Amino acid sequence: MEIVKSTRHQKIIGNFGEALLCNWLSRSGFEVAIVDHTGIDVLAYSSRTGKRLGISVKSRTRVKGTETTSVNIFSYQKGKNDRQKVLNACKVFAAEPWIAIYVESSSFADMFLLSLEHYDHQYRAKRKRAIDTWKMGHKYRERYETDPQVRHIRMDFSGSLWQWSSKSNP
Repeated sequence: MEIVKSTRHQKIIGNFGEALLCNWLSRSGFEVAIVDHTGIDVLAYSSRTGKRLGISVKSRTRVKGTETTSVNIFSYQKGKNDRQKVLNACKVFAAEPWIAIYVESSSFADMFLLSLEHYDHQYRAKRKRAIDTWKMGHKYRERYETDPQVRHIRMDFSGSLWQWSSKSNP
């Protein structure tokens, strides 16, 4: 099914990524809350481990032909330092910095969750760049699948009688 984005799609997909992450963590025994704080979107606490996570969620939609396009995680352009915003927020909340990446296409969606520390050691470019990215190409997806520190869920989309036309009832 082709993706046709609404004018508010970016806001909707961002909210959905946060809600999906909260659901996944809650099902895994975490206490979770969506927070409106510069740098992080979700706070999660595990009573089993005593860990508190401050999570920055990046949500993107990829239309046909762009499924392997990288996701921008942190920008350092024009005086920005998104990474520092995450670190500052996590310090305020006494939380470990984590990142979640939600990427949907017309037929499936993936969510990846990992600590910022692990991202830095395994996936961040060694050279200083203007933007840190999460690669979505086949080679990288294979690496994520075999990395026990990258949590991953996949949802497959299928629709039945979901096509809208001028003749169908809204």
